[in-house]
This record gives sequence, structure tokens and C-alpha cells, in this order.
Amino acid sequence: MANWISILGILAGCCTTGASIPQVLKIIKTKRTRDISLIMYCTMTLGIILWITYGFLIKNFPIILANLASFILVFTILMYKIRDK
Repeated sequence: MANWISILGILAGCCTTGASIPQVLKIIKTKRTRDISLIMYCTMTLGIILWITYGFLIKNFPIILANLASFILVFTILMYKIRDK
């Protein structure tokens, strides 16, 4: 049963992390962030940092790994957005 729970966590992490990839690629390609919300990406970055912290506290590898990957993607978007301000 524990293996299925871990697999579920890994799949969920892949989906939520992967959802940011098209946005990152589009921003890198077009160099435009005008239509995305700075507040949303600040909030998302904070939330991901909290998830990473939570993952470390409970020693849950899927949560840590998925959110580290998400952090890289979302932080990239945030940096492009701040740079464009």
C-alpha cells in the first residue's frame, strides 16, 4: 500500500511541476511577462518554499523533490517578471 501512496505523490508532483514548464518556455522565448501576475508568482514561490520545508520536516522525498523542481520553474518566472517591471 505504501508504494502506491508514494507513486501517487510522485505522479501528483510531476503534474503540478510540469504545468509550469510551458509558461517558463514561453517567457524565455518571448521575453514577455506583461500578462502574468506578480502577486500570484510571489505567493506561489512562498507556498512552494513552505511545501519544501514541510517535506523536510516530515522527511517525505516526493514532496521535497517535486517542490524543488517547481521552485526552480516558478522562481525563474518570478525573476523574469521582476526584471521586466
